Amino acid sequence: MNTCIAFLRGINVGGHKKVPMAELRDLLTGAGFQNVQTYIQSGNVIFQSLEKTSELETKIKKRMHSYFGFEVPVIVKTNSELQTIFDACPFSEEKKETSYFIFLSDIPNENLIKKAQEITYENEEVIIKKDCLYFYSSTGYGKTKFNMNTYERKLKVVGTSRNYKTMVKLLSLSLDLI
Repeated sequence: MNTCIAFLRGINVGGHKKVPMAELRDLLTGAGFQNVQTYIQSGNVIFQSLEKTSELETKIKKRMHSYFGFEVPVIVKTNSELQTIFDACPFSEEKKETSYFIFLSDIPNENLIKKAQEITYENEEVIIKKDCLYFYSSTGYGKTKFNMNTYERKLKVVGTSRNYKTMVKLLSLSLDLI
């Protein structure tokens, strides 16, 4: 059985797409997932399943739409995939602790990556490796010029971001299930 983490984008933000965590846990348990847990209100779900991640993404999207009545982008990673992404962070340990991990729905085309990495802003670093965009801003995320929508359009993918602290906690929670 695989331990997986589902990242739901854009729920419970500013009063939009409200998803109570207890209902989400029940919904996914009813879908056959085992040991379903949620972490904070922003769409992090840890669970176990025998299904492939691509099948899980589709299943969660359909269930969310059917139950809550709206579409939600979903990216699922296994515990080992999440650990690999975390370990591959190209920033120094100091920068890593204030960086963001933006999971991409697919591995973008190399030419698209090159074009996207031409976008530069002072005090900001963007590095794209496989299906993750690593982002660091020395001035903090709230003061950044970085715009995920721009990168999604340029890379032709959907993304959802998590900060370092959330990554550490999700890795810890997922290891508890192994």
